[in-house]
Amino acid sequence: MLIGISPLLGPDLLHALRAMGHGDEIAFVDGNYPAAEHARRLIRADGIPLLPMLQAVLAVLPVEAVMRAALNNDPAQAGAIHRQIDALAQGCGQSATSLSGDQLYPRIRAAYAVVATSEPALFANVLLRKAALPPSNS
Repeated sequence: MLIGISPLLGPDLLHALRAMGHGDEIAFVDGNYPAAEHARRLIRADGIPLLPMLQAVLAVLPVEAVMRAALNNDPAQAGAIHRQIDALAQGCGQSATSLSGDQLYPRIRAAYAVVATSEPALFANVLLRKAALPPSNS
């Protein structure tokens, strides 16, 4: 256990978050997504729903973009899970961009890592693009 770090963030995920560079993307996918087939680096988050995992990651990762799936792969449609993702994105100063399946799935395959959650909601897939941190004034 670490002080100030959610226990949902295991060592493999913390390593990936730290190893990512500015502009790298990490995907968080639902339990139906074929993560093992599509991941360059697969991180299992078995038993963990998407929203608590995203909340824990957003507390430690600087983010410059949030992209999410859309209900039925139609960017004009959103379900309850999508509205909750949008609210989490707003909490870190971002607007979540809704992508069609044709736009989202190739990005997930190209992501630095894929975190496979046990989220039961359909189309509950999210990409976060890591931001750069400015130098500290120390």
